[in-house]
Amino acid sequence: MEEMEEELKCPVCGSLYREPIILPCSHNICLACARNILVLTPDAESPQSSRASGSGVSDYDYLDLDKMSLYSEADSGYGSYGGFASVPTTPCQKSPNGVRVFPPTVPPPPPQHHLLLHPGSLPPIPRNSCITCPQCHRSLILDDRGLRGFPKNRVLEGVVDRYQQSKAAALRCQLCEKSPKEATVMCEQCDVFYCDPCRLRCHPPRGPLAKHHLVPPAQGRVTRRLSPRKISTCTEHELENHSMYCVQCKIPVCYQCLEEGKHSSHEVKALGAMWKLHKGQLSLALNILSDRAKEAKEFLVQLRNMVQQIQENSVEFEACLVAQCDALIDALNRRKAQLLSRVNKEHEHKLKVVRDQISHCTVKLRQTTGLMEYCLEVIKENDPSGFLQISDTLIRRVHMTENQWGKATLTPRMTTDFDLTLDSGPLLQTIHQLDFVQMKVPATPILQLEECCTHNNSATLSWKQPPLSTVQVDGYILELDDGNGGQFREVYVGKETMCTVDGLHFNSTYSSRVKAFNKSGVGQYSKTLVMQTAEIAWFTFDPSSAHPDIIFSNDNLTVTCNSYDDRVVLGNTGFSRGVHYWELSVDRYDNHPDPAFGVARADVLKDVMLGKDDKAWAMYVDNNRSWFMHNNSHTNRTDGGISKGTTVGVLLDLAHGTLTFSVNDEQQGPIAFDSMEGLFLPAISLNRNVQVTLHTGLPIPEFYTARSPEPPSSVC
Repeated sequence: MEEMEEELKCPVCGSLYREPIILPCSHNICLACARNILVLTPDAESPQSSRASGSGVSDYDYLDLDKMSLYSEADSGYGSYGGFASVPTTPCQKSPNGVRVFPPTVPPPPPQHHLLLHPGSLPPIPRNSCITCPQCHRSLILDDRGLRGFPKNRVLEGVVDRYQQSKAAALRCQLCEKSPKEATVMCEQCDVFYCDPCRLRCHPPRGPLAKHHLVPPAQGRVTRRLSPRKISTCTEHELENHSMYCVQCKIPVCYQCLEEGKHSSHEVKALGAMWKLHKGQLSLALNILSDRAKEAKEFLVQLRNMVQQIQENSVEFEACLVAQCDALIDALNRRKAQLLSRVNKEHEHKLKVVRDQISHCTVKLRQTTGLMEYCLEVIKENDPSGFLQISDTLIRRVHMTENQWGKATLTPRMTTDFDLTLDSGPLLQTIHQLDFVQMKVPATPILQLEECCTHNNSATLSWKQPPLSTVQVDGYILELDDGNGGQFREVYVGKETMCTVDGLHFNSTYSSRVKAFNKSGVGQYSKTLVMQTAEIAWFTFDPSSAHPDIIFSNDNLTVTCNSYDDRVVLGNTGFSRGVHYWELSVDRYDNHPDPAFGVARADVLKDVMLGKDDKAWAMYVDNNRSWFMHNNSHTNRTDGGISKGTTVGVLLDLAHGTLTFSVNDEQQGPIAFDSMEGLFLPAISLNRNVQVTLHTGLPIPEFYTARSPEPPSSVC
């Protein structure tokens, strides 16, 4: 109920409605407030003259915008209240709820204490009074009926009354103009609540009013609630009750309005029927609005949960940031220790070299000094013969010692400078560039099921990032299992959001999933999508891998050759698991050639008969007999050849590892080859004398199902 209170407040006084009336624009206003915001226009000016003579811009110029639309609606219902017009400039005020309120331009006449007005009656409204809606600012001039020309909103009044009762608030005086005081009595005849000053001024206990019954407000509230609701009367004919509803004007009318008034030519319906109809429409609209309100409440719960989640994520994010920065600081400290260790090693090395050189020079200098002193003493001797005996040796020793003190000996072996410069520029630049560009792994991709499909033994998958995800994605990883419930394996890594995987097994169920990655790491897997490959293989000959002499037609289902030598052509689908059967019909057979039919690896020789190398397993056949051939080894000669119109069948059973041939639905010889493992492609070799057409998607022939001890459960 508290949320409804704003709907029950007058836009002028800001209090709950008291005796609300309905303006032509469908907005409501208190009757007393309506009197307070009346504006008087000069008697000499009519609406037309005001528009014509208006020379300046006033606060009311915006009202002219609505005039044309209102004058053009002849029977809109506004006409009964007078025409819209410009009004003189009047200072505007603001009501408690912020809308503009226009006070009267002419001060009211002084009160006449000798004149007592009945509370239910209204003083006369001056001519040319104008009222402006405080909500939509549409203005209109009142007619002779004044404010009585506006219908009372009894429904709103009843809602306000029930709301006040539910709030159990003190009843307020209905005649106080400002800050209504608490009511002390209620007149049952006037149906008005009074405070003491208003009761003495407006309802003195004399004259006809002396017979009115005054009761306490609480009792009056009960009396008002229990008393029957007053029947609304017509604003045009005050003595008549509303009995019909004008569909065109969308207002209740009386029977006199239908006979004499402007509604006589309008479509009308019974008041009760329209009451029920509009109640039903309002109830339906309320149900829809209720659903929207429910969604709004759920959305608010979601937003409040987001607030809690944001707070929790903020704490987690701050902790993660601190941990990452601490890790960087620890790494820098470890590197600092390593660099300091290198500096200490260089320091120790320099000291060792210099100290070794000092020690070496000290010893050498001591030896030199000793030699010098010895030579000086020898020179002091006066024995020429003795001197000459040793002089040559001493001279050589002196020269030798002098040579030992060369430039290299007197040059330091180590510099005092440390030839190490710390290159911190890139690191400082990286630190300055450190930002929140990407701190989280990508969100989980969403598989677009409407674009995912399988064709033959190929699967196409499509995915996208969640709509609200803003995390950068560097690429995606698509994984598939082995089609037999095994482990997943990567089949695609890249930036594309769609991928087709070829070469899958037929009649197999594959599970697929995708995840995104960026520099921060790898995100979560998407939901697993299960896809079924085709049960039966449909394929054609492959022009891209065929010998250039092969000629294709019939959408690559029919082939021949322009050479007299045998040339090989392969199918465009390979098989590594399951049972596969296809047929080739001989469309042309001239001069008894010997075409070969079978399977081969992708790298089989293309310019020799099929089966000449170890990459092919084939049956070659002429018009009388056939042979099996692999790696140029001929086996199992069998009678029965081919001609135009013959059908040759090839059955590759990888479940049992066998290859079998048939001619015209009859098995040709025994099982041709066994121990067949790996990837095989359908293949034939032929020359220009033969033309064949390929037929695929066929069931297993009867001769094979009758012979096989364990027939496969399905064909793929």
